[in-house]
Amino acid sequence: MIPSVAIEAWMVQLIFAMTRIGGTLVTAPIFSAIGVPLQVRVVLAASIGVLVLGVYPIDAPADPLSLQGFAIIAQEALIGLSLGFIIQLAFAAPLLAGEYLANSIGLGFANMVDPQSGNHSAVVGQFLNILMTLIFLSMNGHLMLVQLVVKSYELMPLGGGWLTRGHFWEIIMFGGYVFAGGLAIALPVGFALFGLNLLVGVITRAAPQLNIFAVGLPLTLMTGFIVLAIAFPAMSQLMQQAGVAGLDQARQWIGM
Repeated sequence: MIPSVAIEAWMVQLIFAMTRIGGTLVTAPIFSAIGVPLQVRVVLAASIGVLVLGVYPIDAPADPLSLQGFAIIAQEALIGLSLGFIIQLAFAAPLLAGEYLANSIGLGFANMVDPQSGNHSAVVGQFLNILMTLIFLSMNGHLMLVQLVVKSYELMPLGGGWLTRGHFWEIIMFGGYVFAGGLAIALPVGFALFGLNLLVGVITRAAPQLNIFAVGLPLTLMTGFIVLAIAFPAMSQLMQQAGVAGLDQARQWIGM
């Protein structure tokens, strides 16, 4: 028979382990989607927490309700939130590219609900976001993320003063990848649309009687869809690189 004191100590360790894991699931793509029930996240965090306790020892404070205990919980939550947020930044690149392309093609008015956040965004951005999610799942990115969280307990054990100004500065610097990656993803279609707008401008200048709205908008919409279909292979590769960049940054952030 297991003593109740041992069970209580194990539950305290599990709660401290779930804090970092739960923070990651709150901010990480796929897991943080509004379609994922809270109960599923709690069960998943508990399952990964049991795995962590079986691999790495966790020295929980003697008094979890002390000031030290609350400080450790806050740090663990920040570590988990930061890990998930880094991957979320990589997912923001195709979403930003989709917003730009939607406005360039003429679909900026066509919005739909984002299944990840519940906010409204352009349909092209939603399509690229769904494609990014499928690519991330196909490369087992969700499993790599769980592996990173478990590995973080070896590199950043519970109770250490791991969070420094450098950690937050790395996240800020990686935020620039949202714009760089989004520009790279949108560049093929965006460049073609830019050339088309120049052509339409020359045509309307040469023949002012042509209505730019009657000619330019349908032509831009049709050309945008054609170029978007042609550029899908290159855009998919760039989105895969964005997922790899997010995972690599998360590895570097925890010190792997």
